[in-house]
Amino acid sequence: MMRARLLQASPMSSQSFTVLDLRPELLATIAQQNYAAMTPIQAQALPALLAGQDLIAQAMTGSGKTAAFAIGLLNKLDAQRYCTQALVLCPTRELAEQVATEVRKLASAIPNVRVVTLCGGKPMGPQLASLQRDPHIVVGTPGRILKHIEKQTLQLNSVQTLVLDEGDRMLDMGFFEDITQIISSTPVTRQTLLFSATYPDGIRSISRDIQREPVEIRVEAQHSPPDIEQVFIEIERSQRQQVLFNVIAQYQPESTVVFCNTKQQCRELADALRQQDLHALALHGDLEQAQRDQVLTQFAGKSSSILIATDVAARGLDIDELSAVINYELSRDPEVHVHRIGRTARAGSKGIAVSLFTDTERRKLRAIEEYQGSTISIITADSLVVPANFKLYPPMVTLCINGGRKEKVRAGDVLGALTANGDIAGAQIGKITLFDRTAYVAVEQSVAKLALLVLNEQKLKGRQFKARRLR
Repeated sequence: MMRARLLQASPMSSQSFTVLDLRPELLATIAQQNYAAMTPIQAQALPALLAGQDLIAQAMTGSGKTAAFAIGLLNKLDAQRYCTQALVLCPTRELAEQVATEVRKLASAIPNVRVVTLCGGKPMGPQLASLQRDPHIVVGTPGRILKHIEKQTLQLNSVQTLVLDEGDRMLDMGFFEDITQIISSTPVTRQTLLFSATYPDGIRSISRDIQREPVEIRVEAQHSPPDIEQVFIEIERSQRQQVLFNVIAQYQPESTVVFCNTKQQCRELADALRQQDLHALALHGDLEQAQRDQVLTQFAGKSSSILIATDVAARGLDIDELSAVINYELSRDPEVHVHRIGRTARAGSKGIAVSLFTDTERRKLRAIEEYQGSTISIITADSLVVPANFKLYPPMVTLCINGGRKEKVRAGDVLGALTANGDIAGAQIGKITLFDRTAYVAVEQSVAKLALLVLNEQKLKGRQFKARRLR
């Protein structure tokens, strides 16, 4: 394969999608979705995508990359041909489901487009049923996609567009061999799009092997976002847990993601914070999918104030309002540091990023300083102020119902049951999340007992379901 060539296109991010040669159905859907103008990644990527060129793009989460490749693959899709024409590989089930949702939204005005999600941690039976008629677009994780290829239940010989989303994390998670086998099942004439938040050597290597004269695009995140207050605290190694507690006590953020470098560190830190009466949950690679779903649901529903995660496990985390990011240890890669802190201060909000470091981590500190192009301000742990009798309780409680989509339970059914007698107001009910066999609903702390009683007594869809409170 040929080397990548860097695209030197002038920015078009202030321009409308109407300047592109898009099918009318797509333009109508884009207008309905209120996409006023192209983001930088869309402006630079879409001309190349629509021209059928391979692409290797560096773009962070939240940059609009999903819409970019979705528009590209949908623009040339033939809905009258019932074969799999596009395949999108993602590192996690959460990201795959987000991508599939975005693709479905953009495809809504194109009749009869079938989008199927194939991920691990889900039973094979329903997936096999969904593949009895070939879908137009498949979105999934490498392990499960490969399993379907081996069972000959998924045919990729008609794929026109292959997308590797979050390619760097798929390599980090050990998917290289799976990806290589999957790609060997697709036509060599396909268009290959590779999106990555960082540019490790593995990304360049896989690009050389699978792409033809790819256009290379870099849309850099702001190295020091203006809406993020960055604080670096020098500590002794033995102080790390206590200083973390003091940071949370001083700033009292409603929602915090604490980044650790190892799974063991995540587990130990979550236990330590819970012993100090803080509601903390750990998110790491050793969790079963059902456990992961539950942790993410609690945190997204504001039923847990603190999520402790590794970088890989946090991929696909989609939280709009994140008050703070804390780096328990500095990342080895300054790009990853920027990616971590960029999860706060989204959608025009303010955020804070606190990073703890010891004297032995000064090399990492200098790398971050050089990458950001600005001098880092360092404070001491002694400057933190811990209020007397500090407590931090999440505003919501998550209730789990033992019935989900397979039992035809819908969000409206849960909301209706809780508000039927007027004792619980709709405003006291938060995020409702549905899975195949379970449903979760977040409610305010003040009505949690009553809501649990109602759900255990009221019928949903004419059936009695059991509900319990998550701790």
